[in-house]
Amino acid sequence: MPLDSIRQPSDLRRMSYPELDELGGEIRDFIVRAVADNGGHLGSNLGAVELTLALHRVFDSPRDAILWDTGHQAYVHKIVTGRADRFASLRQADGLSGYPSREESRHDYIENSHASTVLSYAYGLAVARDAGVDQHRHIVAVIGDGSMTGGMAYEALNNLGHSRRRVIVVLNDNGRSYAPTISNLTQQLTSDESDTAALERAALPDRITEKLSAGLTRIRMNPVYVQRQRRIEAWLQNLPVVGQQAEKGVEAVKAAVREFLQPPSFFEALGVRYIGPIDGHNVRELENALRNAEDLSGEGPIVVHVLTQKGRGYSPAEDDDEKHLHDAPVFDPAIGPPKAVPTGYTQAFADSIIKEAEADPRIVAITAAMPGPTGLLPFQSRFPERFFDVGIAEQHAVTGAAGMAMGGLRPVVAIYSTFLSRGWDQVVYDVALHRLPVVFCLDRAGITGDDGPSHHGVYDMALLAKVPGMRVLAPSSAQELQQMFHDALRLADAGPVVIRYPKGAARQVAADDVGSGLEARKLQQGDGGVAILAVGKMVAAAMKAAERLGANGTPVTVWDVRSCAPLDPAMIDDAAAHRFVITAEDGIREGGIGASIATQIAERRTDTRVTVLGVPTKFLPHAKPDRLLSQLGLDAEGIVAAVDAARS
Repeated sequence: MPLDSIRQPSDLRRMSYPELDELGGEIRDFIVRAVADNGGHLGSNLGAVELTLALHRVFDSPRDAILWDTGHQAYVHKIVTGRADRFASLRQADGLSGYPSREESRHDYIENSHASTVLSYAYGLAVARDAGVDQHRHIVAVIGDGSMTGGMAYEALNNLGHSRRRVIVVLNDNGRSYAPTISNLTQQLTSDESDTAALERAALPDRITEKLSAGLTRIRMNPVYVQRQRRIEAWLQNLPVVGQQAEKGVEAVKAAVREFLQPPSFFEALGVRYIGPIDGHNVRELENALRNAEDLSGEGPIVVHVLTQKGRGYSPAEDDDEKHLHDAPVFDPAIGPPKAVPTGYTQAFADSIIKEAEADPRIVAITAAMPGPTGLLPFQSRFPERFFDVGIAEQHAVTGAAGMAMGGLRPVVAIYSTFLSRGWDQVVYDVALHRLPVVFCLDRAGITGDDGPSHHGVYDMALLAKVPGMRVLAPSSAQELQQMFHDALRLADAGPVVIRYPKGAARQVAADDVGSGLEARKLQQGDGGVAILAVGKMVAAAMKAAERLGANGTPVTVWDVRSCAPLDPAMIDDAAAHRFVITAEDGIREGGIGASIATQIAERRTDTRVTVLGVPTKFLPHAKPDRLLSQLGLDAEGIVAAVDAARS
């Protein structure tokens, strides 16, 4: 079988096109089985099969650097670079990463799983190559799956065009990010049907336009045409008297044709040559386009616009209107994964925002390309005119929310904890400095698990608690989240509020077993010896630890911190009356909430011994959250051990 024979990229070059078609089918089946067993990113990889094969047949990795943005579309790249036999451990502890990994392979250069960064990497590598330091021949940046909605991509594109660096940019346009891509730079025809079928249904002028566009693309991809064009331009320039006018006239005609037939001439306005669109599921056409791009890249950066279908070849993914199975849990490959629905804290947020929006017409919701994972699809359905998906553009999302708040609205920004760090400057200077009523709801806070170091949301509390006027809340149950969201809309009158909550199941308590406002909540009274102050998810572990300690004759006071910034003075006063205090948080330990608690206790009493439990200052690998929390001592056993150590 073809897949069994692929050990390195060079093995692809001896295969015929029929063999490549067979290989593509095998790879799709292989990816479906691997993701079904372990979970992972499915739709984006199914759509990138032929593109990846063509890239590795045309370019010589690692001599040529093939860079992936976003990194979750690199499964096929991993397979053809000798890692197929490791897919049984995909996203498992000590196993294969779900993203490119420099530790795994010399074919992986960047470990990016935050979108819109690859063009900046490519620019930097091109500078190093042109300086004679880096030995790469070609630098190929694969961008797409929504990552062209991020502002950083355009910053780099502008710089590439201005500097004329030799970079080949492959725009993998599948019309999606997580949800449908929010951008005008997407295909005119749907990529899930053939060009012929689409053209047959199109109106006659559109059919003529598409055919002319395809014809011009083939002409402009031809190096002979480019060489002749340069000679004609030089000849026109040298014509006596009318030379400059003649050259400008030709350029005007060319520009008019581009504007009419090729809207993506936007790229060429930035100094980046454009060819396409190309059928991203035809290896022969892709190879032709990439080889011509290779020849043309000597004149500067060039974009190859490729149309692909996310989820191609697997009907459950093709039929998934929301995200084409962008990612999936463990599932039965014969029937596909169940429809994704919010659960746990995400579901509690989804219910809360609709309830509050029913009562307050000022409430609007903003997300950065993730309406489904953040629980906003029900809100979008109920209040479509009050829902805003800005694409993978967190900076814009935050400052856009600031403008909405200035205009009298009550914006709620729903985003992953790890992604809010991309809008840090905007949070501080565009929202907090103006004391604007913006509520940030941070999903996937704390240790998230299988997606690894780039997705663990461990910095939010330490960073946001230092922002003047920011209130940071951490619910310990679904019911607490609902109360906090209600309170946050009132607290926002005085400035921004953050609610951060973890991925997965939520602790459930009675409706009246919750706190309010910025007050902490005492869950259990001890004898003054030991107090445990727990943040958010850590409350469940603290209660289990207290139960075990109590059974062994050590009654423990337990506080649910609730408000991480500001800290409740009543809780600090009570903690300072104990001999030993243990703080537990699923965020960074140094400069975190426990450190702030220790400082405030020390201001009241110097002989109280405070032990701060939290995440160390290092990048954490991918593994199940419970495994990582246990390794870090952030479970019941770890808290009991910390109490025993403090008292010894």
